[in-house]
Amino acid sequence: MSVLTIRKRQETLGWNVVLVYGGALVLSLIISAAMLLFQGNSPLEGLKLLLEGAFGSSYAIEDCLVKAVPIYLCSLGVAIAFRLQIWNIGAEGQFALGAIGATWVAITFPGHSAWVMMPAMMVAASLFGGIWGMIPAVLKLKTRANEIIVTLMLNYIAILILDYLVYGSWKSKDSFGFPMTDEFTSGAVIGHIGETNLNWGILLCLISGILIFIFFRYTLMGYELKASGENVRAAKYARFPYERLVIISMILSGAFAGWAGWIEASATLNRLQPTIMVGYGYTAIVVAWLARLNPLYIGISSFLLAGLRVGVENLQLELQIPAAFGEIMEGLILLTILAGTFFVNYRFERRRGA
Repeated sequence: MSVLTIRKRQETLGWNVVLVYGGALVLSLIISAAMLLFQGNSPLEGLKLLLEGAFGSSYAIEDCLVKAVPIYLCSLGVAIAFRLQIWNIGAEGQFALGAIGATWVAITFPGHSAWVMMPAMMVAASLFGGIWGMIPAVLKLKTRANEIIVTLMLNYIAILILDYLVYGSWKSKDSFGFPMTDEFTSGAVIGHIGETNLNWGILLCLISGILIFIFFRYTLMGYELKASGENVRAAKYARFPYERLVIISMILSGAFAGWAGWIEASATLNRLQPTIMVGYGYTAIVVAWLARLNPLYIGISSFLLAGLRVGVENLQLELQIPAAFGEIMEGLILLTILAGTFFVNYRFERRRGA
């Protein structure tokens, strides 16, 4: 009698990895097409509208890049924590706290020039997001709390804090009852690049990506993160500062998500309002896994997932598709990629046995 067993691969798949992940992505698109068919729409027409809406014009590509900026920064932060195998699911809340910190600077010290406001808002976003990321790290180390649950619950608290402020003490008197702050003064607004819709946050993404690549590849702490993530017990035996790495990685993770919140509040909305929370922090988890924590691939994946968001908006207009369709597609992509990761790392083997 033969049985199937699962064994870890001793050899790498090489270029076959591309086939595995490509097949996983195609499978997610096939399932999405089946959902369109179930709703009475043509799958081919739907996918065509999706691609045209995302990449069919210069305006659409600019919109993709604008949305890719906060996704990329959140994904970089998530990747730092994931490198240590600390599962930070709280980028959404850290994004919210970063936006709150930057807004506090903008509305408390109006009238200053951009040379003063931009660094101050950046520091405030880093502090607010970083502290929000540090909380689950401390709870994990001191009480052994599960960081997945803690970071997820903190997301809801952060969003409620944002709502409390924009519905309460920060609510503008000129908003006609809508929950939003006063519009930021010119010194607190991140400008656009030329005549395009792109903002200078994209430059921060380029610099951050290069620095994180160097940090992962060429620094001692980057090596300690990877080694500790792969085997905590071995890292402690080698006297790596594991507890310090957990704290630092979560602070950095929260700071990057906080930067994303700052850029979205300053460059896109020019104020703080509840509509800033559109799920970029959750999308960052999908992006980080798709890119296998590589900063370069995170950039590509961020652009593609941003394109998915823009394309779904086109589907909503043309085919009256629910807004949740895009989130379903993101979830399908994540699940199929995770399934593909299993086949990359393991294989089935038929063995004779009782």
